[in-house]
This record gives sequence, C-alpha cells and structure tokens, in this order.
Amino acid sequence: MIFVLFSILAIYVCSICLLVYGFFRIKKYQKTDLKPQTSFTIIVPFRNEEENLPNLLKSISKLNYPTDLFEVILVDDNSKDKFQVLNSKFQVSIVDNIRVSNSPKKDAITTAMQHVKTDWVITTDADCIVSENWLLTFDNYIQQNKVSMLAGAVIYQCKNSFLDHFQQLDLTSLQGATIGSFGLKKGFMCNGANFAYRKSLFEKLNGFDGNDKIASGDDVFLLQKAIEKFSKEVHYLKAKEAIVVTKPTENWKALFHQRVRWAAKTSSYKSTFGKFLGLIVFFGNLTLVICFFLFLFGVLSYPILVLFAFFKFIIDFGLLSVTNQFLTKTRIKSLLLSSLLYPFFSSAVALYSLFGSYEWKDRRFVK
Repeated sequence: MIFVLFSILAIYVCSICLLVYGFFRIKKYQKTDLKPQTSFTIIVPFRNEEENLPNLLKSISKLNYPTDLFEVILVDDNSKDKFQVLNSKFQVSIVDNIRVSNSPKKDAITTAMQHVKTDWVITTDADCIVSENWLLTFDNYIQQNKVSMLAGAVIYQCKNSFLDHFQQLDLTSLQGATIGSFGLKKGFMCNGANFAYRKSLFEKLNGFDGNDKIASGDDVFLLQKAIEKFSKEVHYLKAKEAIVVTKPTENWKALFHQRVRWAAKTSSYKSTFGKFLGLIVFFGNLTLVICFFLFLFGVLSYPILVLFAFFKFIIDFGLLSVTNQFLTKTRIKSLLLSSLLYPFFSSAVALYSLFGSYEWKDRRFVK
C-alpha cells in the first residue's frame, strides 16, 4: 500500500518538476517601440453583466492603441436586461447570440465571427479588466513572430478573504501548468479570457466543429485543434503587460460549479499529454486524501502522512512560487491552509465532474 502511494507521489513530483522546467523555457516578452499594425476584434460574450461590462469597456477605452485598429463586439446571450453603450471612444457593437449548440459561449464567438472584419480576434470575459498596453504587447509579438494563435495569462483581483486567496492559488497553479506545458512543446490548456487567434485560422479549423456538444472549452479545444495542425504557429505570450485581471467567484458553491465546468472537459481532450497530466494531478491529490483517511483509521502512521504531505507541498510550492513571481508583485497568501484544503476540494471537483451536473450563468448543464 505505502509503495503504491509513494510511487504515485514520485510520478507526481517528476511531472511538476517537468512543468517548472518548461516554465523557464518560455522567455519573458517585453514590448518594443514598433508601430502598431495588427487589427483586432475584441469579442466579449456576456449574460447579465450590466455591473461588470462598464468596467471592462472603461479599461478598453484607456488602451494605448489606435482606435482605428480595433473594435469590440459584445455578444448578448439572452440577458434579462438589454445593455446599451453610450458615447464610446472606439467602435463597439452589440449582437444577439445565435444558439445552435449546447455551448452558449462557443455559439457567441461563432456568432461574432460573422461580423469580424479584422485579421485577428481576441476574446475576453465581461468581468475582466485589461491593461493599457494589452493590445500593443500582442501586436508587437505578432509582428516579431510567425504566429497564428496566442495564449495569455489571467489573474484574479483579490480582496482580503480566504476564498479569494484560495482561488488565486488554484488559478496560479493552472497558469503554471499552462506555461510549463507550452515550454515543453506540449501546450494543451489556455484561458478564453485572454486568447487571440487569426480569423483565418478559426476558419481553417472549422471553428468549434467537433466539440460543440460540450458546454465549456471554447478555449482549450480550439487550442488543441490548432496545435494538432499548426503547432509551430501556436505560442504563449509570457508578458506582464498582456495579463488580464478578472473577478473571483463570490462563494464556495459558485467556485465548485465553475471548477466542475472546467474539469468536465478534460476527458474530451485531444492532447494525450493533457489527459496524462490531468490524471497525475488528480491521483496526486486523491492519494493525499486517501492517506489522511488511512491515518484516521489507524492504517497509516502519522510520520508517513506528514512525509507524503511535505513532499507534495514542497513540489507544489516550487511551481506556484515561480508562477506567482511572474503573475503578481504580491506574495502568496493563505498558502498552508489552502494547500491542506486543496487536495480535498480538487478531488471532489474531479469526481463530481464525471457524473454530476453544474450551474453556469443561471443555467444547469448535464455532463
């Protein structure tokens, strides 16, 4: 029994070490003084976001980028109240989502694509804030590299609560795994809140055809399709000025359903590496939970439990630390308590995602 547990831990440790290695293989990018050339359409699917959308649009109005080189398309997914834009400094339009699949967000992006006239599309969420050099950094990288798809980083705007710190830690681990996998040339994950690609690439890939029955995954499935066919043209933009800030969920129930939604698509990954890493992380967390209960029932000794938890904590901290240094200027908060809770939370999410339903934007989805 102990041999099996520590064998899983050893595989887990090696996997995280590989991600740390991959993380450092992606060089940080700093924008230069290139004249802006890339034309962008910012696509924002939304549903009942009248509180958040003004903040996003305000941040877009502050972009250090020529207004004739970008436009915004807001896609209304059956909101209760109609949102209106008044006195905008840039071109912005609102279109109604045309539902044809089980995925509202994929439908929203597909709907917006019918109105896109620019070379590049960049998606973000209604509850996000973008930095003033967001588009400029993407543009500079595009000019200097042969690229058709770019994934960027996302962080939370946290208040001083344990729930927010826990979410930040979880998102940091996901960002670390994302960057690390790109560094290993095994990219399989990204975040649709900061995701750019050529319109022509979207058309070559036939959009979301093949995975539109899955409610989430507007980002990762498109990424994996692109890597499968045009791997050299899919990059990660490791640039601080390209990071997008979003809101954490407001309660534990919403967080659980959000993570279930994210986890539900793992089994449908095309990426073998993504599936393998998902299983390793799941069993790494589940094994610690099993060790805890074995200790409670007197099967496992206290020193073995502590040793297992210690090794997992140390290797996790390595990835979290280097990723956090890139993402934020603040130190990791509530690290110990979050690390103790996370294996239980993560295991519950993974197991529930195999069989359960989840809520998203006041709708219920069944796996």
